[in-house]
Amino acid sequence: MATKGYLGIDVGTQGLSVIFTDEALAVLAVGEGSYEMIPGLAQECYEQLPTDWIDALRDAMNNMRQNLTADHAEIEVLSVGISGQMHGEVLADADGNSLGPARLWCDSRNEAEGHELTELFGAKMPKRATATRWLWTIRNQNENAKQAKHMTTPAGWVSYCLTGQWTLGIGDAAGMFPIDQATLNYNTVLLEKFNALTGDDSLTPLDQLLPAVRAAGEDAGTLNSTGAELLGLPVGIPVAPAEGDQPAALAGSLIGEAGMVSVSFGTSVCANSVGDRPFSGVSNAVDHFCAPDGKPINMVWLRNGTTFMNSVVEMFGAAIGGDRGAGFAAVMPKLLEAKPDCGGLLALPFMDDEPGLNVSQGGTAMIVGLNADNATPGNTVKAALLSTMFNLKLGSEVLDSQGFPRTELVLTGGLTKTPELAQVLADVFNTSVTLLDSAEEGTAWGAALMAKFRTAKINGADQDWASFLAEHAAGTSKKYEPQASAVQDYESLYQRYKRLMKVQPAIHESIG
Repeated sequence: MATKGYLGIDVGTQGLSVIFTDEALAVLAVGEGSYEMIPGLAQECYEQLPTDWIDALRDAMNNMRQNLTADHAEIEVLSVGISGQMHGEVLADADGNSLGPARLWCDSRNEAEGHELTELFGAKMPKRATATRWLWTIRNQNENAKQAKHMTTPAGWVSYCLTGQWTLGIGDAAGMFPIDQATLNYNTVLLEKFNALTGDDSLTPLDQLLPAVRAAGEDAGTLNSTGAELLGLPVGIPVAPAEGDQPAALAGSLIGEAGMVSVSFGTSVCANSVGDRPFSGVSNAVDHFCAPDGKPINMVWLRNGTTFMNSVVEMFGAAIGGDRGAGFAAVMPKLLEAKPDCGGLLALPFMDDEPGLNVSQGGTAMIVGLNADNATPGNTVKAALLSTMFNLKLGSEVLDSQGFPRTELVLTGGLTKTPELAQVLADVFNTSVTLLDSAEEGTAWGAALMAKFRTAKINGADQDWASFLAEHAAGTSKKYEPQASAVQDYESLYQRYKRLMKVQPAIHESIG
């Protein structure tokens, strides 16, 4: 008898993964496929070939089948979910043929267009937004732009290849162009402004290029013959609306209610807050998109994540003749023993620029306040980590000033390898922190979850997205509550950090 379940596909920046879960969303097998950036481009240019994603998907499906155990060798996929790197620009002609390489989220050629559209719209349009890329393409690759009849993202392209339909999940769509919360569709007023700005009748208007918006659970097509052959599955299997990696990660973290915040600490740091209303105005610190059901999401993103802390740990590791792993094994227990004030130490983590905090260039990462009593590995590494948490708090204060709720932080990423650090985060933000057991497969698992929701809707379920997520969250988490004394200590250190941030420009000038 075939094992019934859900297929989750994730089109990442560095490779593609698929997972097959059972009906309870337990992962039964994982498959991987690889691809590279197009070589030889300038430093700020990052492109991939859409055909490479499709080849990787075929390889990943074969790899996944090889990894199925004998008990699950025969599978029945009930529905397919897709997630992918947001903000890419994939162009296609009238026949659905790709018009060459796709520019990715990390391609930074269109910063000027981002500033221009932000000023025109009165709403933040970061340089990585797809429409910002499209404005650059119009001006710099006009012949290619004239051929374009469809524009989508990496996840949307895979969805098109599987179904033949140009649809996209509302979260990924919000990374292409602003969404109107009143209609849960593209903002028509801003579309008119964009089309007027380009002023070229030979181009297909942006509103006709963009894929149709779909919320979680809605119809995004079924596998056609091409998609069925690609996946090795029957024709007609439902496909959930394709989502971006950030909305899929929210799904994988089971976050659906206003006030819940998904926080990921890694090379960069990202905090996605579910809002109870749209953000007002423009802030460098806050980007905007939507959850899979259309709720507004406010994102505080830090380029300087745990890189500085990791570098300090590696220095200590090298000092004892070990590698990075040896450094962490030796230093992390000492970090956990260090007092909240780090013995008086403060750090700045800016090894790179930090656009949201108006830090224009890197190179001012440092530890300050060292003396004979506090110069210990534990104090030093904890100060480095706290500097990143404090930067996240600085960005979050913009949301606090508008009264957005923050009831729970759900922690994912590299920091979870030392779960006790969740207590530090809870104390810094004076907010409970949750560690989930169910989101280990990240965005691919979130895609499988969205596939299950699509099946539930086909079968007549009347529950909404938030209650569906809550149902799957039961009994799968560990909570850390803030401790009053530590909250006060960290708040005092945070106020000192804010004073240090005021002199950061002078520090940069003195060493520049």
